[in-house]
Amino acid sequence: MPHVIVAGKLHPAGRALLDAAPGLTVRYIEEVSEESYAPHIHEADALLIRTQPMSAATVSKAENLKIVSRHGVGYDAVDVGALNERGIALVVCGDVNSYSVAEHACMMILAASKRALRGDASVRTGPWGWRNSLESQDLRGRNLLILGYGRIGRHTAEMMSGFSMNIRAFDPYLLGQGWPEGAVAPAEDLIEALRWADVISVSAPKAEKPLIDTKEFAVMKDGVVIVNTARGGIVDESALIAALASGKVGAAGLDVFEQEPPADENPLRTFDQVILSPHIAGVTEGASERMALSSAQNIIDFFGERVDPSLIVNRREIGLTLGA
Repeated sequence: MPHVIVAGKLHPAGRALLDAAPGLTVRYIEEVSEESYAPHIHEADALLIRTQPMSAATVSKAENLKIVSRHGVGYDAVDVGALNERGIALVVCGDVNSYSVAEHACMMILAASKRALRGDASVRTGPWGWRNSLESQDLRGRNLLILGYGRIGRHTAEMMSGFSMNIRAFDPYLLGQGWPEGAVAPAEDLIEALRWADVISVSAPKAEKPLIDTKEFAVMKDGVVIVNTARGGIVDESALIAALASGKVGAAGLDVFEQEPPADENPLRTFDQVILSPHIAGVTEGASERMALSSAQNIIDFFGERVDPSLIVNRREIGLTLGA
């Protein structure tokens, strides 16, 4: 009988689905850390994991593990190579939270552009006369550059088009595959696009090095607004802090950080023109329910040999033919 470990708090709908599944036993570990579930990994045939890491050391102790089901779509904290070596499948959710993340990106674009934190503080603690500084910016007619034009980037473009912005997107993968018909205008050169932008929204996947670093900040307009709802490290934090301090970046919205949670001494905490949120863009009530159901169903379907092959990240690497 397959035994499932759920690492991290799961929405009640997902728990109910697993508890009702015939032929499964389940252990729930609500603490979100690798140290909390690693001592039990040798018992597991399946692991449902939230945002915590899964290192090669933990994978090496997973004697019976056959599937890791991610509660979401990203998996940069999971050592995929170690799973491949052991023939363990890594499965992600389908499109369960892209609208939620896009809504959060739009909220941050608006809040940063309108200097929402400073406006709020001027009412609560003064001075009321802050309003005459004219820091709040219109969005109509301004240039929005979206970095990464997958589902989240496309939803963000659709939503922000209602504010009559000029919108372009930079996505080298799509440029190579053929730009989608009816999409916003493509930006073929990153540096040229950064020079053009008044507002930048990051929806790109994380790579080996930052997409935005000191060189990229140098070509941006003074006072540019930047929002990151993708992953920490896509925008180099040290370079961003320097750009905020100099005024090159006028305001920012950050849902992700290189270290999560960010350290108490992180300078990003000190800027009152920066909106911060705790990696929550895709963690709305509705999205949490959908992710819980999807990640739980992937485990049930895996053992029923009917899991959607398109959701298996490493199907080819582990030679899995399930669902073919």
